[in-house]
Amino acid sequence: MSLRVIEWSTGTVGRHAIAGIDAHPDLELVGVWVSDPAKVGRDAGELAGLGRDLGVAATSDVDELLALAPDCIVHTAMTDDRVVESIGDLTRFLEAGVNVVSSGPVVLQFPHGILPASMIDQIEAAAHSGGATLHVNGIDPGFANDVLPLSMTSLAQRIDEVRCMEIADYSTYYQPVVMRDLFGFGQPLDYTPVLLTPGVLGMAWGSVVRQLAAGLGITLDEPLVERVERVAADRDYSTVSVDVPKGTMAALRFEVAGQVDGVDRIVLEHVTRTHPDQCPQWPKPAEGDGSYRIVVSGEPHMQVEFSHHGEHGDHNVSGMIVTAMRLVNAVPAVVAAPAGLATALDLPLVTGRGLVAGAAHRVVPAP
Repeated sequence: MSLRVIEWSTGTVGRHAIAGIDAHPDLELVGVWVSDPAKVGRDAGELAGLGRDLGVAATSDVDELLALAPDCIVHTAMTDDRVVESIGDLTRFLEAGVNVVSSGPVVLQFPHGILPASMIDQIEAAAHSGGATLHVNGIDPGFANDVLPLSMTSLAQRIDEVRCMEIADYSTYYQPVVMRDLFGFGQPLDYTPVLLTPGVLGMAWGSVVRQLAAGLGITLDEPLVERVERVAADRDYSTVSVDVPKGTMAALRFEVAGQVDGVDRIVLEHVTRTHPDQCPQWPKPAEGDGSYRIVVSGEPHMQVEFSHHGEHGDHNVSGMIVTAMRLVNAVPAVVAAPAGLATALDLPLVTGRGLVAGAAHRVVPAP
């Protein structure tokens, strides 16, 4: 029997989630939530750009959707600029007995040591009250810096440092709020954007560092270490999200490091350009315009370069797809999981079961 699923949003990630739910043999799309009044009443297939109707009309009525008693909500709404409010939304779903997979707030990927224990307890209480499970994930924070590096460490004899890197050109990344307000691209260098307010990097990506530490069984020094390097534009140019005048912030490199006795042991590093020619001295992808690089230093030294690109678009398009599909493909595991807040450490192996082209009709039962 298929699991009944609601998609929460139809934006840059949500539209791909709708396509993924429709393609998944174990899932049935039964509802879609939208925030834009102009989208209310429109078919999910149209909103996802599928070129065909799915027979599911979008609505902004939360009660109407919860009344459908779905097995799971795939929540891909923007949360970066409304963290507290979105936690309230997720808590409401859990209390209503609905399992949730969500792309944010990213701090909930592994909130221990980041959020107050009282807040985590409230989420857990809501989950247990409704008998539901919440899993927050994606690609980064998510697979590229939890399952992938932890799997690599299973090959190690000695681990000196685990470094998870995103190396990307964001010039084609369409998220104006994220690019200008959160990152600060196109803003004066003396302006402090939200992301670079002291402590915010450690909160946003500290969950990554702390989850890896938990997976490796180590206790980190407190607090986590934040390192930031910003570079100004050498000319005027534009990205799809923001204009970048000469002299304003155009490139950003940051690290969030977990140390043991003052030595870096787990490092999350982002190298973000808004033009491919910037900062040639910084790490570059092995191919294409973006990649994730995992480096495990020790015995042996190991490195994996993980890149992706869309069939009909660049790495920023495929970045939305992999974020959406990490959530969609996790739905069966999350529905089957015990009630509560489930991290990547709690779930079994999530695969693309049932998605092999032309083979869906030959899917065999899971063991």
